[in-house]
Amino acid sequence: MEVNALCPQAGAALTGDYVCLKNVNMAWVVVTVYQDTSDTVAITIEQATDVSNSESDSTAITNVVPIFANQDCATSDAFTRQTDAVSFTTSADDDVIKKIIFQIDPALLDVENNFDCITVKTGASDATNLTEAHYLLDMKYKQETPPTVITD
Repeated sequence: MEVNALCPQAGAALTGDYVCLKNVNMAWVVVTVYQDTSDTVAITIEQATDVSNSESDSTAITNVVPIFANQDCATSDAFTRQTDAVSFTTSADDDVIKKIIFQIDPALLDVENNFDCITVKTGASDATNLTEAHYLLDMKYKQETPPTVITD
């Protein structure tokens, strides 16, 4: 299943839509950065206890996750495994399209404290840099109409 996280937006610090991973085996957060200037983009994944973040408890994930990056999609389609981490900052290059993938195992969230939702966040960057993101979700239950992930 694919779910939109961030529609293409410029420059500002951004917070994506939250998704619930209760019925998900594995999630991939795919971030695309259309980097016009050399200002880097810092990307983090946060966890929360519900998709509306009504508890205002969204916090950075604490367990490192696999990260893959292609920092120049125009010259290669190859992704390079990065050091496992909880965040990633793009390189400082002009006029390139970058893709960064975070692999999120729902079991690595703080499930003891009921964290089962995630969002993607970016730090502020140059106004000419565009960022968008989506979630790819491997659902536990394969069915014609899978359970929703945008409500708890």
